[in-house]
Amino acid sequence: MHAVEERYGEADRERIVPEPPKRVDAPERKPFERDRARVVHAASFRRLAAKTQVVGPQSDDFVRNRLTHSLEVAQIARDLSRALGTHPDIAETAALAHDLGHPPFGHNGERALHRLAAGCGGFEGNAQTLRLLTRLEAKSMDDAGASVGLNLTRATLDACTKYPWPLADAPVPGGVHSDGMTREGAKFGVYDDDRPAFDWLRTGAPDGRRCVEAQVMDLADDVAYSVHDVEDGTVAGRIDLTQLDRPAVWETVRAWYAPDATDDELDEVLDRLQRVGSWPRSSYDGTRASLAALKNLTSDLIGRFCGAVQQATFAASDGPFVRYQADLVIPDDTWTEITALKGIAAHYVMQADDRVALQARQRELLAELVAMLLDRAPDELDEAFLGDWRAAADDGARLRVVIDQVASLTDASALSWHARLT
Repeated sequence: MHAVEERYGEADRERIVPEPPKRVDAPERKPFERDRARVVHAASFRRLAAKTQVVGPQSDDFVRNRLTHSLEVAQIARDLSRALGTHPDIAETAALAHDLGHPPFGHNGERALHRLAAGCGGFEGNAQTLRLLTRLEAKSMDDAGASVGLNLTRATLDACTKYPWPLADAPVPGGVHSDGMTREGAKFGVYDDDRPAFDWLRTGAPDGRRCVEAQVMDLADDVAYSVHDVEDGTVAGRIDLTQLDRPAVWETVRAWYAPDATDDELDEVLDRLQRVGSWPRSSYDGTRASLAALKNLTSDLIGRFCGAVQQATFAASDGPFVRYQADLVIPDDTWTEITALKGIAAHYVMQADDRVALQARQRELLAELVAMLLDRAPDELDEAFLGDWRAAADDGARLRVVIDQVASLTDASALSWHARLT
């Protein structure tokens, strides 16, 4: 680890508000280790346990929620980062934080809030993550008494920035989110009133380019949900990996992810995956042996994807794989295999009629909740948001406070707040 530490300079370890050394009798921790601990102890991190991943967290004891998903992404990111020689604490912290900004009901809630927040610059889960890390989470204050959030180091905050640009510079949206929601809003990483923190963390960074640690986090996210959504769907009885309807699944792949992919190309991809030794030869039956076999497949696929990326990255560069000195390389074959798995989950799980109807009601509920809070604020806001409301200079700023409040809620608390206010 010492050699990895030396690859990062003082600017990488700098915080928005300088912090004195901890007391001498406290265990010594490096700056990036402290960053990780701050995310783990953050309130927004705990709330992920009650936020939707693919299906609602109350629907089944086994399915993943945003917290378990984030932990799994963090494990993949840490292992890949260590293999590449990137600082594993930075990549792991970025993975732990990557979904902090998700509102109730996953990407469905994100889409609803983006429409509702049109008057204050829109809503985007990644921009909300940055807002939490640099403003909304309670940990550090500046000399003027303003919150600077968790006061993470520059390198860690940069690694958490999946889309390093504001809405005005965002590319035209297209495709779907990981849970099947159509990308209506553009993907961006910072709201206009959070630009000071964004500009600080991006000091010296090339415009629009992600650091390699952020690339590791993003790949770990893709790998995790492509594999784990199939696992969850199999255990839930919606997917049978031994009896896939290839033509129907490939139509979903084209509609959601890869419009130019042909049946022959996708058949070849699935054939490769089915040659993985742990691919099931019999249907999942709920026994311990069957679940163990499914877990082995999950492990093998993660190793397959990350191993291929590691080899391709090493072949393309001698490194070091730190900040902007190199990029992650994802082979085309690996990406198409990940895409095929996403398509399997999308076809059998995310297009279910009961899920589509539920999502429509969730969007209505959030719209009603925002309207009621705007009408009754500040009386109905949490104490943490009262100061923001009083400091708001106009209707747009007040709308942003209400959006922050609603985005902070879990699935269950959004339902309970709505029931109480109506």
